[in-house]
Amino acid sequence: MIMELSGRTPLGSLTDKWEKHKNELKLVNPSNKRKFSVIVVGTGLAGSSAAATLAELGYNVTAITYNDSPRRAHSIAAQGGINAAKNYQNDGDSVWRLFYDTIKGGDFRAREANVYRLAQVSGNIIDQCVAQGVPFAREYGGYLANRSFGGAQVSRTFYARGQTGQQLLLGAYQALSRQVGLGKVNLLTKKEMMDVVVVDGRAHGVVIRDLVDGKIESLTADAVLLCTGGYSNVFYLSTNAKACNVTAAYRAYKRGALFANPCFTQIHPTCIPVSGDYQSKLTLMSESLRNDGRIWVPKERGDTRLPNLIPEIERDYYLERKYPSFGNLSPRDIASRAAKEVCDDGRGVGPGGKGVYLDFADAISRLGRKVIEDRYGNLFEMYQRITGEDPYSVPMRIYPAVHYTMGGLWVDYNLMSNVNGLFVLGEANFSDHGANRLGASALMQGLADGYFIIPYTVGGYLASTGPGTHTEAVRNKAAEAVQHSEEKITRLLAINGKRTPTSFHRELGKIMWDKCGMARNEQGLQSALVEIPQLRDEFWNNLRVPGTGEELNQSLEHASRVADFLEFAELMVRDALHRKESCGGHFREEFQTEDGEAKRNDNDFTYVAAWEYNGNNAPLMHKEHLHFENVELATRSYK
Repeated sequence: MIMELSGRTPLGSLTDKWEKHKNELKLVNPSNKRKFSVIVVGTGLAGSSAAATLAELGYNVTAITYNDSPRRAHSIAAQGGINAAKNYQNDGDSVWRLFYDTIKGGDFRAREANVYRLAQVSGNIIDQCVAQGVPFAREYGGYLANRSFGGAQVSRTFYARGQTGQQLLLGAYQALSRQVGLGKVNLLTKKEMMDVVVVDGRAHGVVIRDLVDGKIESLTADAVLLCTGGYSNVFYLSTNAKACNVTAAYRAYKRGALFANPCFTQIHPTCIPVSGDYQSKLTLMSESLRNDGRIWVPKERGDTRLPNLIPEIERDYYLERKYPSFGNLSPRDIASRAAKEVCDDGRGVGPGGKGVYLDFADAISRLGRKVIEDRYGNLFEMYQRITGEDPYSVPMRIYPAVHYTMGGLWVDYNLMSNVNGLFVLGEANFSDHGANRLGASALMQGLADGYFIIPYTVGGYLASTGPGTHTEAVRNKAAEAVQHSEEKITRLLAINGKRTPTSFHRELGKIMWDKCGMARNEQGLQSALVEIPQLRDEFWNNLRVPGTGEELNQSLEHASRVADFLEFAELMVRDALHRKESCGGHFREEFQTEDGEAKRNDNDFTYVAAWEYNGNNAPLMHKEHLHFENVELATRSYK
């Protein structure tokens, strides 16, 4: 049966909703908090901050990571910065402007109330992190520095050179470590979530596998928080860490959680181009570089001269030409499509013509090399080590690549999925970014969810339900879930075919990039719906996983994750096929304006598409209609 979903958004004015909601949520008495247990899966920014805060409040917390330390979470790779509406530059910023820029940047496909709340608490994040000792960049007089990012005309991005994610994660990690030391958090490392224990529509725990000895067991709790990041590695080549996967979210989906807007993936315009078929991941160059770097290609096709030999008059600074108001700081989806457009026109640079120049010559001449080194030194060093080229002397070469995922498990205003007690935080949920994420908003969402939202909403849920994890029904369901996970591992090891998990993953990634990537069309998507099941069938008949399940076996880990990608990819394609419009990072070639911009269809698609698992049949789609009462649905323009 098709459901009409409600985000359970509080009534009242947009500016007052969150304060009103906090005042109305039920509370758990401090002495009763220790009677409740919470499982947090994932220890990146969202997971570490949530686990530390809930433990500080008095709950019994178990935090789970498949890494050997929370410090290895992919959050550490974020480079450019974190947004907050502090208006330190006195340039006209405000909570409202941050809210509007985020709604507009997501092409009006996000829930108003969630996005406004994110903007509201953004300033608290900076105060929290400064108190933790996060070394944000500062102006000469000691004030915190800000820089610009794409999609905004104010400077609201706080940063720590090109290591912002690392420094923020260290702040959250030390808060988590304190609670581990106090015995309030049980930290389990090298454990991977395999399943969710659900009884009568309520989450009661998870199934985990020890990645060292292969032991599979269940853990029960009164609430489960999934903080497991995004699924960009479905494309094989992405900016994500190699271990990032969709398994936790997809297994929750198969237990009844709705998956919202899975085709909404973000293409980042500033990545080092692919260098060969041997490559297993891509490297991001921070969007902050677009503050001082100018992007261009030769005006003439097939111009193979060295960049420094091409005169200024023969260069096309295409972002500055097409989008004069925002120029090189146009949003990521727009900058990415523009780069693809000039490369498809035969004016790309580097091997295969799959690159554009990011040039700092003007900035170095204007500001001096020392200033550029202070702002971006580690990024320049990283680029030189990877490419062997000195970006102080010659322009960087960049090209778009898969980066973030705006789709994720559906959640309501309280960040709870449709499965009671299963909360989803950070990139793992769908809630705040619509069809495209503005830069420097991922770190903001992860910490907002963990530090300032989930402590209230989890408490409201637990106060309404009471403890209930130790019943016979829960124990029986947990045992079933353990057995199911053991059977899947046994099946993977028993195939004994000829192909590696990596070979299947690479082939799936090519299908997804070609048919459901930066540009999509109905013919390609229909073709993918034929190719993916065929590849999946071969996987289950010709996969080879050496070793056993009772030892450290990274081939087995990868095979299990690829098995989920092979199912999830089909869901992504179905979602992309049904949405007959172009919006944000989702560009359907059939739906574009005369000048090649995305053509939205607000009459038919102003909703969240939330998919329900339906066994071997086609998934069922439910809709949450989006209501815009405070902003006008306008054609997005950055010109």
